[in-house]
This record gives sequence, C-alpha cells and structure tokens, in this order.
Amino acid sequence: MGPMISKHPFDPASPEEARRGVVLRGRVQGVGFRWWTREIAGQLCLRGTVRNLPDGSVEIHVAGPIAGVKAFIDRIRTGPRHAMVVSVEEIPCRAGLPERFRIAL
Repeated sequence: MGPMISKHPFDPASPEEARRGVVLRGRVQGVGFRWWTREIAGQLCLRGTVRNLPDGSVEIHVAGPIAGVKAFIDRIRTGPRHAMVVSVEEIPCRAGLPERFRIAL
C-alpha cells in the first residue's frame, strides 16, 4: 500500500507550467531526501525548493512543465532508498520560486 495522497488540483502559472506545494511525512529526514529531491528536480528541469520542517516532515515547492511536475510528484511518493513516505499532503505553492531547484534552510 502506497502513501496517503491528499488531492489538490494543479495551480498552473501559465498554460505550459504547473506549480505544486507538498509536505511529506514519514521517515523523510536524515535519509538524503533533500539531496535526492534536488537531483530528481534537476533531471526533470524543474525549479523550486525543498526544506526540512521542525516537525520531522519535508516541504517541497516545485514548478515547471506540467508533465515534469507530475512525474516529480510520482517519484517523491517513494523517495530515496532509506526513506519511507507515509503521507503526501498538497499545500498552496509559494510564489517567487528560484530559477533552479535548491535546498532551502
């Protein structure tokens, strides 16, 4: 059984771009999740941020081509090898994302 997904519609910034914000819970800190996420986003030519939250979750804001964002969301549902994603909650995507995907502190 996969992680629980809270459905929220894509928030397109333009007809060719999708923007998503998500919070992942489970074993998502201390397992290389942020670095892995940055790598996946780079492969898919996406921009945005990933950061650890104080409650042990990981927050991601991502934007880019619709197909790339959809593929990215599918990939982060499982995460890197030592991660265990229990839930993926969609949240409003932040405005003003950087031009490249980066790890935020």
